[in-house]
Amino acid sequence: MYAMILPARGASLQRVERPDPVPGPGEVRVRISACGVCRTDLHVVDGDLPGIAYPIVPGHEVVGLIDAIGDGVGDLRLGARVGVPWLGSTCGRCAYCRDDMENLCDAPKFTGYTRDGGFASHLVADARYCFPLGEDDEDSELAPLLCAGLIGWRSLVMAGDGRRLGIYGFGAAGHIIAQVARWQGHEVYAFTRAGDTDAQQMALSLGACWAGASEDRPPVELDAAIIYAPIGPLVPLALRALRKGGRVVCAGIHMTDIPSFPYSILWGERQIVSVANLTRQDGVDFLKVAAKVGIETHVTVFPLEQANEALSRLRDGRLVGAAVLKP
Repeated sequence: MYAMILPARGASLQRVERPDPVPGPGEVRVRISACGVCRTDLHVVDGDLPGIAYPIVPGHEVVGLIDAIGDGVGDLRLGARVGVPWLGSTCGRCAYCRDDMENLCDAPKFTGYTRDGGFASHLVADARYCFPLGEDDEDSELAPLLCAGLIGWRSLVMAGDGRRLGIYGFGAAGHIIAQVARWQGHEVYAFTRAGDTDAQQMALSLGACWAGASEDRPPVELDAAIIYAPIGPLVPLALRALRKGGRVVCAGIHMTDIPSFPYSILWGERQIVSVANLTRQDGVDFLKVAAKVGIETHVTVFPLEQANEALSRLRDGRLVGAAVLKP
Protein backbone atom coordinates (compact mmCIF):
# COMPACT_ATOMS: atom_id res chain seq x y z
CA MET A 1 0.00 0.00 0.00
CA TYR A 2 1.01 3.65 -0.10
CA ALA A 3 -0.04 6.62 1.99
CA MET A 4 0.44 10.35 2.39
CA ILE A 5 1.85 10.67 5.90
CA LEU A 6 2.26 13.70 8.11
CA PRO A 7 5.77 13.37 9.59
CA ALA A 8 5.61 16.35 11.96
CA ARG A 9 3.46 19.30 12.93
CA GLY A 10 3.04 21.76 10.08
CA ALA A 11 5.06 19.64 7.64
CA SER A 12 4.02 18.76 4.12
CA LEU A 13 2.54 15.34 3.61
CA GLN A 14 4.94 12.78 2.18
CA ARG A 15 4.19 9.77 0.00
CA VAL A 16 5.48 6.51 1.51
CA GLU A 17 5.20 2.84 0.66
CA ARG A 18 4.17 0.50 3.47
CA PRO A 19 3.37 -3.20 3.82
CA ASP A 20 -0.32 -3.93 3.40
CA PRO A 21 -1.94 -3.70 6.86
CA VAL A 22 -3.49 -6.84 8.34
CA PRO A 23 -6.84 -6.46 10.11
CA GLY A 24 -6.94 -7.74 13.67
CA PRO A 25 -9.92 -9.22 15.52
CA GLY A 26 -13.03 -7.13 14.92
CA GLU A 27 -11.37 -5.15 12.12
CA VAL A 28 -11.65 -4.87 8.35
CA ARG A 29 -9.22 -3.65 5.74
CA VAL A 30 -10.65 -1.18 3.25
CA ARG A 31 -9.25 -0.59 -0.23
CA ILE A 32 -9.91 3.13 -0.51
CA SER A 33 -11.59 4.58 -3.56
CA ALA A 34 -12.16 8.13 -2.29
CA CYS A 35 -11.40 10.22 0.78
CA GLY A 36 -12.79 13.67 1.42
CA VAL A 37 -10.59 16.52 2.64
CA CYS A 38 -12.08 18.06 5.77
CA ARG A 39 -11.18 21.19 7.70
CA THR A 40 -10.36 18.91 10.62
CA ASP A 41 -7.56 17.49 8.46
CA LEU A 42 -6.14 21.00 8.38
CA HIS A 43 -6.30 21.14 12.17
CA VAL A 44 -4.37 17.85 12.29
CA VAL A 45 -1.75 19.03 9.78
CA ASP A 46 -1.35 22.42 11.44
CA GLY A 47 -1.08 20.90 14.92
CA ASP A 48 -4.16 22.65 16.30
CA LEU A 49 -5.31 19.43 17.98
CA PRO A 50 -3.48 17.96 20.99
CA GLY A 51 -1.82 14.59 21.40
CA ILE A 52 -0.90 13.76 17.81
CA ALA A 53 1.60 10.89 17.54
CA TYR A 54 3.66 11.33 14.38
CA PRO A 55 3.80 10.05 11.76
CA ILE A 56 0.05 9.93 11.14
CA VAL A 57 -2.05 9.43 8.00
CA PRO A 58 -4.85 12.05 7.95
CA GLY A 59 -8.27 11.60 6.40
CA HIS A 60 -11.62 10.54 7.84
CA GLU A 61 -14.18 10.78 5.04
CA VAL A 62 -13.35 7.38 3.62
CA VAL A 63 -15.21 5.33 1.00
CA GLY A 64 -13.93 1.98 -0.19
CA LEU A 65 -14.38 -1.77 -0.52
CA ILE A 66 -13.60 -4.31 2.16
CA ASP A 67 -10.79 -6.55 0.91
CA ALA A 68 -9.82 -8.38 4.13
CA ILE A 69 -11.72 -9.26 7.30
CA GLY A 70 -10.36 -10.05 10.76
CA ASP A 71 -11.67 -12.64 13.16
CA GLY A 72 -14.98 -12.00 14.83
CA VAL A 73 -16.53 -9.79 12.15
CA GLY A 74 -19.92 -11.21 11.28
CA ASP A 75 -21.97 -8.45 9.73
CA LEU A 76 -19.73 -7.22 6.90
CA ARG A 77 -18.65 -9.12 3.81
CA LEU A 78 -15.73 -9.03 1.43
CA GLY A 79 -16.34 -6.61 -1.40
CA ALA A 80 -18.91 -4.54 0.49
CA ARG A 81 -18.67 -0.78 0.06
CA VAL A 82 -18.39 1.01 3.38
CA GLY A 83 -17.76 4.46 4.78
CA VAL A 84 -15.24 5.04 7.55
CA PRO A 85 -15.98 8.20 9.59
CA TRP A 86 -14.17 10.38 12.13
CA LEU A 87 -15.24 8.28 15.13
CA GLY A 88 -12.94 5.26 14.88
CA SER A 89 -13.84 3.49 18.13
CA THR A 90 -15.00 4.08 21.70
CA CYS A 91 -14.30 2.32 24.97
CA GLY A 92 -17.87 1.16 25.58
CA ARG A 93 -17.29 1.34 29.35
CA CYS A 94 -17.21 4.97 30.49
CA ALA A 95 -20.28 6.80 31.78
CA TYR A 96 -20.80 8.53 28.44
CA CYS A 97 -20.78 5.30 26.47
CA ARG A 98 -23.14 3.67 28.97
CA ASP A 99 -25.52 6.64 28.66
CA ASP A 100 -25.67 6.50 24.82
CA MET A 101 -23.35 9.50 24.43
CA GLU A 102 -20.46 7.72 22.75
CA ASN A 103 -19.49 10.95 20.98
CA LEU A 104 -18.22 12.12 24.40
CA CYS A 105 -16.36 8.88 25.21
CA ASP A 106 -13.43 9.31 27.61
CA ALA A 107 -11.14 7.02 25.58
CA PRO A 108 -12.08 7.29 21.89
CA LYS A 109 -9.98 6.81 18.78
CA PHE A 110 -10.41 9.01 15.76
CA THR A 111 -9.72 8.15 12.14
CA GLY A 112 -6.93 10.25 10.69
CA TYR A 113 -6.02 11.72 14.09
CA THR A 114 -5.29 9.01 16.65
CA ARG A 115 -5.35 6.13 14.17
CA ASP A 116 -4.23 6.15 10.55
CA GLY A 117 -6.81 7.48 8.15
CA GLY A 118 -7.81 7.60 4.54
CA PHE A 119 -5.13 9.61 2.72
CA ALA A 120 -3.89 6.22 1.53
CA SER A 121 -4.65 3.30 -0.71
CA HIS A 122 -5.77 1.13 2.24
CA LEU A 123 -6.66 1.45 5.90
CA VAL A 124 -7.73 -0.81 8.74
CA ALA A 125 -10.90 0.14 10.61
CA ASP A 126 -12.97 -1.16 13.50
CA ALA A 127 -15.81 -2.99 11.79
CA ARG A 128 -18.37 -1.71 14.33
CA TYR A 129 -17.76 1.87 13.23
CA CYS A 130 -18.07 1.37 9.48
CA PHE A 131 -21.24 2.34 7.66
CA PRO A 132 -22.53 0.15 4.80
CA LEU A 133 -23.08 2.40 1.78
CA GLY A 134 -24.75 0.14 -0.76
CA GLU A 135 -24.03 0.54 -4.45
CA ASP A 136 -25.73 3.83 -5.41
CA ASP A 137 -23.92 7.12 -6.11
CA GLU A 138 -20.30 7.82 -6.97
CA ASP A 139 -17.62 7.23 -4.35
CA SER A 140 -16.25 10.77 -4.65
CA GLU A 141 -19.72 12.24 -4.15
CA LEU A 142 -20.37 10.12 -1.06
CA ALA A 143 -17.05 10.83 0.69
CA PRO A 144 -17.96 14.31 2.05
CA LEU A 145 -21.04 12.84 3.70
CA LEU A 146 -18.80 10.90 6.11
CA CYS A 147 -17.89 14.02 8.13
CA ALA A 148 -19.13 17.24 6.55
CA GLY A 149 -22.49 15.53 6.25
CA LEU A 150 -22.48 13.69 9.58
CA ILE A 151 -21.25 16.58 11.73
CA GLY A 152 -23.49 18.85 9.70
CA TRP A 153 -26.46 16.62 10.49
CA ARG A 154 -25.70 16.57 14.21
CA SER A 155 -25.39 20.37 14.23
CA LEU A 156 -28.67 20.73 12.32
CA VAL A 157 -30.47 18.56 14.86
CA MET A 158 -28.97 20.61 17.70
CA ALA A 159 -30.08 23.84 16.02
CA GLY A 160 -33.71 22.85 16.64
CA ASP A 161 -36.87 23.26 14.63
CA GLY A 162 -36.86 27.01 14.07
CA ARG A 163 -37.78 28.11 10.55
CA ARG A 164 -35.01 30.64 9.85
CA LEU A 165 -31.54 29.08 9.87
CA GLY A 166 -28.24 30.87 9.36
CA ILE A 167 -25.21 28.97 8.08
CA TYR A 168 -21.83 30.65 8.67
CA GLY A 169 -19.17 29.16 6.41
CA PHE A 170 -20.60 27.75 3.19
CA GLY A 171 -18.12 25.03 2.32
CA ALA A 172 -18.33 21.26 2.46
CA ALA A 173 -20.67 20.99 5.45
CA GLY A 174 -22.64 24.13 4.65
CA HIS A 175 -23.56 23.16 1.11
CA ILE A 176 -24.67 19.69 2.22
CA ILE A 177 -26.72 20.77 5.21
CA ALA A 178 -28.35 23.62 3.31
CA GLN A 179 -29.94 20.99 1.08
CA VAL A 180 -31.18 18.98 4.04
CA ALA A 181 -32.49 22.10 5.78
CA ARG A 182 -34.38 23.21 2.68
CA TRP A 183 -35.86 19.71 2.32
CA GLN A 184 -37.04 19.98 5.93
CA GLY A 185 -38.70 23.32 5.21
CA HIS A 186 -36.23 25.75 6.77
CA GLU A 187 -35.38 29.12 5.29
CA VAL A 188 -31.60 29.19 4.80
CA TYR A 189 -29.49 32.33 5.17
CA ALA A 190 -25.89 31.78 4.02
CA PHE A 191 -22.90 33.73 5.36
CA THR A 192 -19.52 33.59 3.60
CA ARG A 193 -16.21 35.41 3.52
CA ALA A 194 -16.62 38.95 2.26
CA GLY A 195 -16.43 38.97 -1.50
CA ASP A 196 -16.82 35.20 -1.92
CA THR A 197 -19.41 35.49 -4.65
CA ASP A 198 -18.85 31.91 -5.83
CA ALA A 199 -19.93 30.48 -2.47
CA GLN A 200 -22.82 32.92 -2.27
CA GLN A 201 -24.03 31.97 -5.73
CA MET A 202 -23.79 28.28 -4.85
CA ALA A 203 -25.85 28.90 -1.72
CA LEU A 204 -28.55 30.65 -3.70
CA SER A 205 -28.53 27.89 -6.31
CA LEU A 206 -29.13 25.34 -3.54
CA GLY A 207 -32.19 27.16 -2.27
CA ALA A 208 -30.88 29.73 0.21
CA CYS A 209 -33.22 32.73 0.32
CA TRP A 210 -30.36 35.13 1.12
CA ALA A 211 -26.56 35.10 0.93
CA GLY A 212 -24.07 37.67 2.14
CA ALA A 213 -20.87 38.31 4.04
CA SER A 214 -20.46 37.12 7.62
CA GLU A 215 -20.39 40.72 8.81
CA ASP A 216 -23.75 41.49 7.17
CA ARG A 217 -27.01 41.48 9.10
CA PRO A 218 -29.62 39.20 7.51
CA PRO A 219 -32.94 40.75 6.50
CA VAL A 220 -34.76 38.92 9.32
CA GLU A 221 -33.90 37.70 12.80
CA LEU A 222 -32.69 34.07 12.80
CA ASP A 223 -34.13 31.26 14.91
CA ALA A 224 -30.77 29.48 14.92
CA ALA A 225 -27.31 29.74 13.41
CA ILE A 226 -24.71 27.06 12.74
CA ILE A 227 -21.05 28.09 12.52
CA TYR A 228 -18.90 25.80 10.38
CA ALA A 229 -15.97 28.19 9.91
CA PRO A 230 -13.41 27.86 12.77
CA ILE A 231 -13.45 31.58 13.46
CA GLY A 232 -14.27 32.71 16.99
CA PRO A 233 -15.36 36.28 16.07
CA LEU A 234 -18.29 34.77 14.16
CA VAL A 235 -19.95 33.86 17.48
CA PRO A 236 -20.92 37.41 18.52
CA LEU A 237 -21.87 38.18 14.92
CA ALA A 238 -24.25 35.20 14.92
CA LEU A 239 -25.64 36.17 18.34
CA ARG A 240 -26.50 39.63 17.02
CA ALA A 241 -28.45 38.01 14.17
CA LEU A 242 -30.59 35.85 16.49
CA ARG A 243 -34.04 36.40 17.87
CA LYS A 244 -34.61 36.02 21.59
CA GLY A 245 -34.50 32.34 22.54
CA GLY A 246 -32.34 31.52 19.51
CA ARG A 247 -29.33 29.24 19.48
CA VAL A 248 -25.82 29.40 18.01
CA VAL A 249 -24.29 25.99 17.28
CA CYS A 250 -20.49 25.86 16.97
CA ALA A 251 -19.89 22.82 14.79
CA GLY A 252 -16.10 22.59 14.55
CA ILE A 253 -13.64 20.57 16.62
CA HIS A 254 -11.39 23.65 16.84
CA MET A 255 -12.10 27.37 16.78
CA THR A 256 -10.01 30.47 17.29
CA ASP A 257 -10.68 32.37 20.49
CA ILE A 258 -14.12 33.91 20.89
CA PRO A 259 -13.73 37.62 21.63
CA SER A 260 -15.49 39.29 24.53
CA PHE A 261 -18.95 40.61 23.74
CA PRO A 262 -21.68 42.51 25.60
CA TYR A 263 -24.00 40.39 27.70
CA SER A 264 -26.94 42.12 26.01
CA ILE A 265 -26.52 40.06 22.83
CA LEU A 266 -26.67 36.81 24.84
CA TRP A 267 -29.47 37.94 27.12
CA GLY A 268 -33.00 37.01 26.12
CA GLU A 269 -32.27 33.30 26.64
CA ARG A 270 -30.06 33.02 23.61
CA GLN A 271 -27.73 30.01 23.75
CA ILE A 272 -24.28 28.98 22.52
CA VAL A 273 -23.64 25.23 22.22
CA SER A 274 -20.93 23.07 20.65
CA VAL A 275 -20.99 19.86 18.66
CA ALA A 276 -18.54 17.14 19.66
CA ASN A 277 -17.85 14.30 17.23
CA LEU A 278 -20.73 12.01 16.29
CA THR A 279 -22.44 8.80 17.29
CA ARG A 280 -23.04 5.78 15.13
CA GLN A 281 -26.75 6.50 15.37
CA ASP A 282 -26.10 9.91 13.82
CA GLY A 283 -24.63 8.07 10.85
CA VAL A 284 -27.57 5.70 10.53
CA ASP A 285 -30.08 8.56 10.76
CA PHE A 286 -28.25 10.88 8.40
CA LEU A 287 -27.58 8.35 5.67
CA LYS A 288 -31.29 7.50 5.59
CA VAL A 289 -32.17 11.17 5.25
CA ALA A 290 -29.44 11.78 2.66
CA ALA A 291 -30.91 9.07 0.44
CA LYS A 292 -34.35 10.73 0.64
CA VAL A 293 -33.06 14.24 0.03
CA GLY A 294 -30.93 13.24 -2.96
CA ILE A 295 -28.03 15.42 -1.84
CA GLU A 296 -25.79 16.74 -4.61
CA THR A 297 -22.25 17.20 -3.35
CA HIS A 298 -20.10 19.71 -5.22
CA VAL A 299 -16.62 18.17 -5.29
CA THR A 300 -13.22 18.89 -6.76
CA VAL A 301 -11.29 15.64 -7.21
CA PHE A 302 -7.50 15.46 -6.73
CA PRO A 303 -5.14 12.51 -7.14
CA LEU A 304 -4.03 11.31 -3.70
CA GLU A 305 -0.49 12.53 -4.43
CA GLN A 306 -1.87 16.09 -4.63
CA ALA A 307 -3.15 16.04 -1.04
CA ASN A 308 -0.94 19.00 -0.12
CA GLU A 309 -2.46 21.08 -2.91
CA ALA A 310 -6.00 20.18 -1.81
CA LEU A 311 -5.20 21.17 1.77
CA SER A 312 -3.63 24.42 0.61
CA ARG A 313 -6.70 25.37 -1.41
CA LEU A 314 -8.95 24.56 1.54
CA ARG A 315 -6.79 26.64 3.90
CA ASP A 316 -6.83 29.61 1.53
CA GLY A 317 -10.54 29.45 0.77
CA ARG A 318 -9.94 28.51 -2.86
CA LEU A 319 -12.46 25.67 -2.96
CA VAL A 320 -16.17 25.72 -3.69
CA GLY A 321 -17.88 22.77 -2.05
CA ALA A 322 -15.59 19.91 -1.01
CA ALA A 323 -12.27 18.41 -2.06
CA VAL A 324 -11.88 14.65 -2.53
CA LEU A 325 -8.71 12.58 -2.95
CA LYS A 326 -8.62 9.44 -5.10
CA PRO A 327 -5.77 6.90 -4.91
